[in-house]
Amino acid sequence: MSDQAATIGPVSTEDTDFDKDRARHEALSSEITEHRRRYYVDNEPTVSDAQFDELMHELVDIETRRPELKSSDSPTEQVGTFSEAFTPVRHLEKMLSLQDVFSEEEVRLWAERVSEEAAGAQYLCELKIDGLAVDLVYERGQLVRAATRGDGTTGEDVSANVATIAAVPQRLRAAEGFDVPELLEVRGEVYFPSADFEKLNEAQVAAGKAPFANPRNAAAGSLRQKDPAKTAERPLSFISHGLGALRGFRPESQSHSYAALEAWGLPTSPYWRVVDTMDEVFGYLHEFGAKRHELVHEIDGVVVKLDDIASQRRLGATSRTPRWAVAYKFAPEEVNTKLLDIKVSIGRTGRATPYAVLDPVRVAGSEVEFATLHNADQVKAKGVKIGDTVVVRKAGDVIPEVVAPVDAARDGSERDFAMPETCPECGSTLAPASEGDVDLRCPNARSCPAQLRERLFYLAGRHCFDVDRMGYIACTALVQPLEAEPVLKDEGGVFDLNMDELKPIRVVVRDPDSGLPKVDKKTGKDKIATPFAKQPHKKTGVIDPRKNAEEMLQNLKKARSQPLWRVLNALSIRHVGPVSAQALAEHFGDLDRIIEADEAEMADVDGVGPIIAAAVKDWFAVEWHREIIERWRAAGVRMRDEAPSGADAVAKTLVGATVVITGAIPDHTRESAAAAVKARGGKVTASVSKKTSAVVAGDKPGSKYEKAVELGVRVVPGEEFERMLEAGLSEGVESDPE
Repeated sequence: MSDQAATIGPVSTEDTDFDKDRARHEALSSEITEHRRRYYVDNEPTVSDAQFDELMHELVDIETRRPELKSSDSPTEQVGTFSEAFTPVRHLEKMLSLQDVFSEEEVRLWAERVSEEAAGAQYLCELKIDGLAVDLVYERGQLVRAATRGDGTTGEDVSANVATIAAVPQRLRAAEGFDVPELLEVRGEVYFPSADFEKLNEAQVAAGKAPFANPRNAAAGSLRQKDPAKTAERPLSFISHGLGALRGFRPESQSHSYAALEAWGLPTSPYWRVVDTMDEVFGYLHEFGAKRHELVHEIDGVVVKLDDIASQRRLGATSRTPRWAVAYKFAPEEVNTKLLDIKVSIGRTGRATPYAVLDPVRVAGSEVEFATLHNADQVKAKGVKIGDTVVVRKAGDVIPEVVAPVDAARDGSERDFAMPETCPECGSTLAPASEGDVDLRCPNARSCPAQLRERLFYLAGRHCFDVDRMGYIACTALVQPLEAEPVLKDEGGVFDLNMDELKPIRVVVRDPDSGLPKVDKKTGKDKIATPFAKQPHKKTGVIDPRKNAEEMLQNLKKARSQPLWRVLNALSIRHVGPVSAQALAEHFGDLDRIIEADEAEMADVDGVGPIIAAAVKDWFAVEWHREIIERWRAAGVRMRDEAPSGADAVAKTLVGATVVITGAIPDHTRESAAAAVKARGGKVTASVSKKTSAVVAGDKPGSKYEKAVELGVRVVPGEEFERMLEAGLSEGVESDPE
């Protein structure tokens, strides 16, 4: 060893850790800067908002631990960037970004910090619209300039394009108590209304063009057109949510400024609310977290601000964010991930659906590894290729969907998808069921294990026989057990199952959304389960296979007494769902009468029509379908609804009334409340119109309540529901005061 080497000595762990942090900081800074350019300048982001947030938070964590790495040109100190394709324009006051937080605990910590400077101050809560931030400047009431946010200091001049947006007034109007100020700088959001966005994407796909990934991208792309005439073709809208430079107006609070904006003709959100406590703030978060898909525009969170302007001034801002406001982000419903493969699943009516096999990713609170692609035409229209980075969306309980490919992320290794010619599970040749059908279907309805598996799972569901313990894995086991013959050849024998047939059956676990086998991440092999076994006994370690099986058989026995509409719905007749099944059951009251009815008679039933009537007649014309009915009848399944009499009969108090039910009704599920209305001669519909007789509004009623108030439709509070059933819509039933 040389003398020089000997004097160096061992490298300290602290130095090594610092070098790692510095290297990661440099890599993150470069990556975030590139993503900002793609987002703000190219309008072609290659990562989702949630994934960008993760990168930014990692950078913030490093700078918190290593403040010496932070500099004025760090992405954490910048707001965004701007394109040189438009004329640069300097904002009168800097447009800041908002501090993002992702948990209620972080919101509470923020509130504790600001309370030191603003004890007892009120909070203003508003929705975080997923759009494009813009800055409007009015001089003596006349709009003189509109610009994008850009890097917060300098934006892009989009005045000509903003002039085409009807929601942005060209001239402000004076109002009582609110004179038009000499100078007014307005901050707001240009957005694409959700309904119009869906129509735009339908038109894009129909024209053979790639759909927009989300409304924000559509809004940004539409606003930043070089030709304002093209912007004018898109139904953009605008909501204002803040003020910059002012002369001739001095608001006392954020809510005071919103009242002024509305008076001058600038739109503000109808959903903002001033509250006194953090409990009310969290109530607002929960309320709009549940309503987020019922609004006119997309939102990705809630903004909480101190309402008092003086408190805002005392708290001030960092170089990037105001200290007096915070943005609570909902769990992301859109992420980017790798599309590993495209496979095909078969549904209960034989429909062949392409499914994306994804690099597992967390979205809307759950891990997603499969997503629907609808049909081969949609795969082609969306331009999706195997190997693409794709935008995946999962809204609430909706099945995950591949929205669009991220073209900018392609490297040339991607390949086209070809729809198979045969069923992947039974080998039958796939073909359209009829002329004009865009879907390919497996014609082997009786014997295809995929179709039977899906039909069994459907008939066990809550809109059919509602059989607890008969889940997706159990249904798969009955049709596709490993190392054994199937227990069921079709659903006719489901009520004849016995314990001897339900010994511990091993089965490949399948995903209930796609029907595709799940893979064990540790072994890389298909997951295996024993669905009719419980966990090993804690002391003996013995697995008892009887417990789950016994409960399922008992629940099947109870299910035989379900009403006729559930039996009809459980048959998986194409086009027949819960609503049409109830309509047929209520009209005929007897399955034999439905079988005997001619097509015209069924088509005349309100809620049925010719397509459903034809499907019902076609279904009952198949011999093995009728065999299912006879086996169920022999097993004791209820085939007719007895009309109530005597003490069980109810007065027809709601004959001719059309009722909408929304929110939680005391002592009722949504289904039992609807059944109670129908039993009294009323009709239950899903949407509110001028023809609606009454809207029953329970706890957290949502947009249907608001629609009723807007149209002047009678609103019956949930606690008055029982009285309405008894008395009808008489004067004795109180209406909501609003």
